[in-house]
Amino acid sequence: MKKYILAAGLALGSVGIIATTTQSCMTIATTVGLSVLKKILIGGVSKGLGIFKDKNSFLGNELINAALPQQLKDINSTLEKLGLSNLVQKEKGYIADAAAFVAPIAEPILINAINDMTSAEAQQIAQGGSGAATAYLKQKTSAQLMAAIAPKVDAKLNEYGIVRSVNLALQGNNLLGGLLGNQNSNSSASLSLSNLAAEQMVNGLFNIVENYEKTNPENPMNILK
Repeated sequence: MKKYILAAGLALGSVGIIATTTQSCMTIATTVGLSVLKKILIGGVSKGLGIFKDKNSFLGNELINAALPQQLKDINSTLEKLGLSNLVQKEKGYIADAAAFVAPIAEPILINAINDMTSAEAQQIAQGGSGAATAYLKQKTSAQLMAAIAPKVDAKLNEYGIVRSVNLALQGNNLLGGLLGNQNSNSSASLSLSNLAAEQMVNGLFNIVENYEKTNPENPMNILK
């Protein structure tokens, strides 16, 4: 009888060890996943802001160009049809300059959000598939980024005088108000153009981070499966 009791006890002990080991492995996997996710996101942010700080890299980056809002595309298209392609190039150059100016403002917002990521959030991200980490960061920081950089972009573009130049170029044809939702005042036009530029920067940055995440060989999706 004692032998049967001992055998049963050993069996239960083995189940307990297996359960504990499995739980420990899951904990280790989650911890590693959290660490790697943070590393990848920080790497993506670093790459994106590095592009922001280099004017030529910003202007030539396809992921940033793909983030150009439709309204700003329409404005530039209209200017080009009016024979003002040179003004469009100046506008794009000044937006690139403004991007370099706001990069140090965006960085701590993004890094703080990444550092605040929890293990529970890492598990949710792991279930979200490719690009989920970037989607998490975007949801966490987009509004804060826009609030922080849009006023700085506006100040920089007005410092260069490009908003006034675009406004004057389109004003005589009564086109600017239509393109910007019938906003006729100079201040409204300035705010709208600057917001569109800031929107391009934010979305362009996340495009870069997402591409970095999806192409990174250390993608935690491979660890947490």
